[in-house]
Amino acid sequence: MIDDNPAIDDTHLVDKDSLTTVDMGVNLGGLLMANPVTVGSGTFGNGKQYAGFYPLNRLGAITTKGVSGVPWAGNDNPRIAETASGMLNSIGLQNPGVESFVADELPWLATCGVPVIVNVSGHNASEYAAVIQRLETESAVSAYELNISCPNIDCGGMGFGTDPQTAYAVTQLCRKSTSRPLIVKLTPNVTDISEIACAVEAAGADAISLINTVLGMAIDVKRRRPVLARKVGGLSGPAIKPIALRMIYEVYQAVKIPLLGMGGICTASDAIEFMLAGATAVAIGTANFTDPMTAPTVVDGIREFCLEQNIPRVSELTGALL
Repeated sequence: MIDDNPAIDDTHLVDKDSLTTVDMGVNLGGLLMANPVTVGSGTFGNGKQYAGFYPLNRLGAITTKGVSGVPWAGNDNPRIAETASGMLNSIGLQNPGVESFVADELPWLATCGVPVIVNVSGHNASEYAAVIQRLETESAVSAYELNISCPNIDCGGMGFGTDPQTAYAVTQLCRKSTSRPLIVKLTPNVTDISEIACAVEAAGADAISLINTVLGMAIDVKRRRPVLARKVGGLSGPAIKPIALRMIYEVYQAVKIPLLGMGGICTASDAIEFMLAGATAVAIGTANFTDPMTAPTVVDGIREFCLEQNIPRVSELTGALL
């Protein structure tokens, strides 16, 4: 998406003394969010772990951990390793399956007063579609995020997100299964992420989330063995922020649908960078582990920035890079 005039339009600005509120609402492919901040799937559980820190309706949306059709056990330990400016994980999308999610998690999520984005996983396209079809009757579900980018499972996941034709096929099948907002999560482990983005847009995606983790590795020098049981895992955290920003910028210029930006966001300034590069909304991921108050702090910081800069609508930040 290319804006002929990407700068913030001065005609919409008002005198600093008169600007006391900011319209924080954004529209992410049909998902109306009260503010542009959600959380990264797999970094927030299904919300219960964080509800004791702050009311979850301070978020624009909750994104659940991955949900598959049947229970997945996940990968062997060790499956997490700390790195410089980030972490490696190889969890493997461990989850109890969609029926358990519906019975044990959705009723509570329905009470939070915030849109729920369900992250959907599968080993093949039919499994993705089956999860969506099962959730279609659940009113607490607001949108779906197709995880075609997880690097930590043997089939499915990133295998779909590295090939344009496969990414198109799974998105198209899921598109036929729902009229709810469909967000497709892309992997950075490709040569040209814009090509994949254009494929899922053509297949009917309403929005794109990017990026998922970058493949990485850590080695225990004394044992001369990889730290992770699977040898490699997904690198997240501040270390990948420059990569994520570059990919948001590239994809924003290639597609017309909104972007959900993520990858190393820790502060309001980080989030604003993503929005200036083209993101409509952002997700807080690894930072949730180091400071559980990161997400609401980022919401407040974005609002304060808009007040300071005389920006009445947060949506004006999207793509406003000079």
